[in-house]
Amino acid sequence: MTKVNFVKRLFGIGADPRAAMIPLYRSIVEEARSPWWYAEAGVPDTLDGRFDMVATILSLVLIRLEAEDAAGRGPSARLTEVFIDDMDGQLRQLGIGDVVVGKHIGRMMSAMGGRLTAYRHELADRAGLESALIRNLWRGDLGPAAKPALVADRLQTLAARLAATDGKLLLSSGIAAR
Repeated sequence: MTKVNFVKRLFGIGADPRAAMIPLYRSIVEEARSPWWYAEAGVPDTLDGRFDMVATILSLVLIRLEAEDAAGRGPSARLTEVFIDDMDGQLRQLGIGDVVVGKHIGRMMSAMGGRLTAYRHELADRAGLESALIRNLWRGDLGPAAKPALVADRLQTLAARLAATDGKLLLSSGIAAR
C-alpha cells in the first residue's frame, strides 16, 4: 500500500468500497419486500418477517457469491457490511439508542449467520429447505396463511437463476440480472 493510499484509508478519503454493493443490496431488499411473499406465501408481514425475508434473500446471494471462490470474498464481505449499516439505520429509526444498538446488531448478525448456514446446507434438499423456512420465517408457528412449499419453490427458482447469472453481472446489475 502506498503512503497516499494509507492516508486516504486512515482519514476515510476516497470512494467507499461498499458503495459498489448498494445497487445489489437494494435489489435484494426490493425482492424481500415484494408483497407476494406476504400476501401470497403467508410470510408474516411484521418487522421480524421482513427482516427474515431480507436475511433469506441475502443468504441466497451470499451462497451464490461463494461459488466465485476468492473473487466472491470481498464482495460478500462488503455486501454484509452494507446489510449491517442498513440494519443499524433501521434500528436507530425505531428509536433504539447508541448504548444497545450494538447488542441488537450482534443478535441480528447471529440470526443472519444461522440462516446462511441453514440455507447453504438445505437449499438443494426440498424437505430440509421447507423445515428451515418454517423455523426461520415462521419461527415454528405455521398459521393458516403460511405456505412454506410455495416459498421453497420460489427460493429454489431464485437460487437457480442466481447460479446461472455471471458473477460480475450479478454484482453490477443486482438479482434481477439474467
